[in-house]
Amino acid sequence: MMIRVLIADDHRMVRTGFRVILEIEDDIEVVGEAADGTEAVRLARQLRPDVILMDVEMPGMDGLEATRQVTADADGPSVLILTTFDRDDYLFAALQAGASGFLLKNGTPEALTEAVRVLAGGEALLAPAITRRVIETFANPALRQAGTTTRLGELTPREHEVLVLMASGATNAEIAGSLQLGETTVKTHVSRVLMKIGARDRTQAVVIAYELGVVKPGSS
Repeated sequence: MMIRVLIADDHRMVRTGFRVILEIEDDIEVVGEAADGTEAVRLARQLRPDVILMDVEMPGMDGLEATRQVTADADGPSVLILTTFDRDDYLFAALQAGASGFLLKNGTPEALTEAVRVLAGGEALLAPAITRRVIETFANPALRQAGTTTRLGELTPREHEVLVLMASGATNAEIAGSLQLGETTVKTHVSRVLMKIGARDRTQAVVIAYELGVVKPGSS
């Protein structure tokens, strides 16, 4: 069976390079290209690829949010994050978003094609150096908490207010009323909070907020 691949990257030369590498292989077919996250989500649902090569930093919707959306779909594709930036925040946010693999763009063509085959087979894959960092972080609660605390520090004052209200059990409508914002604006703030702290959903965001003392039991 042919492995169907969608390439999502905002640089045309990068997409072309990946296409050339993949289409040399007899068992891999590139079925489409996307220049941003919104187009990646649309084409994923239209073309039904087995694997998406997803860049992180793209205009409009970034690769992390696109990954979250396509992996939330029933029978969604596996996502292989490919980025130039060797950053832990990208790594953990990508895994939280549902990515099955994470590679740097300076890897070899052989590593790329092997990763595509691994993900198409339903498995997960990380570059060896990245795997070590994941193991070290999740094996050490202090490091894990420090990493999350760092992400909390990226929240704007308004996003921090939204997180506190979320943790108190407020709905989007209630948050909007409390902060005198529109519900659409609140939804945007909630999405950014989830992305920045690496939470899969509101429930996990609330757990993180309590674990790190953003709010305390009984404070609501």
